[in-house]
Amino acid sequence: MNDRPERQPPATRADLLMTRLLMRVYWFDEALQTALKSAGWPPVTRGQSLLFANVSAGVHRPTRLAENLGVTRQYMSQMIGELAARGLLEVGPDPEDRRAQVVTFGKAAIPLRDAAFKVLQDLEAELDARIGADAVEALGRALAADWGPPPQVAAPPIR
Repeated sequence: MNDRPERQPPATRADLLMTRLLMRVYWFDEALQTALKSAGWPPVTRGQSLLFANVSAGVHRPTRLAENLGVTRQYMSQMIGELAARGLLEVGPDPEDRRAQVVTFGKAAIPLRDAAFKVLQDLEAELDARIGADAVEALGRALAADWGPPPQVAAPPIR
């Protein structure tokens, strides 16, 4: 038996967990972009930043990257091409499927990745100071937990 009270549903759309998570992704990205820009790094768009985050997380196929970012494969190819021309990404054959390609970081991305990693570590330390280390640790555990595959829930019918 669960002794905890049942969690109340969000009162507004802004209270939805998905909305809050998205706003916090923007918080991190804006702080990251500001720090890198002030240190003289060439600017990247939010889409490019999210592309880098996906590649860092192990997503390497352009089709999946396009799906994750909600863009067309054509636009993803253009974005990858621009970043490859800057040496930040490399595109090569997928060793598991000769018909597919994989995207990896290029050598020119190493200093940028190192700088971004340091900034993100500092942002987490700042978050510790703002909301408490216990809260940040609990958030990290919740995000790292195995949520399982996305469930299929029923949507209200069209009226």
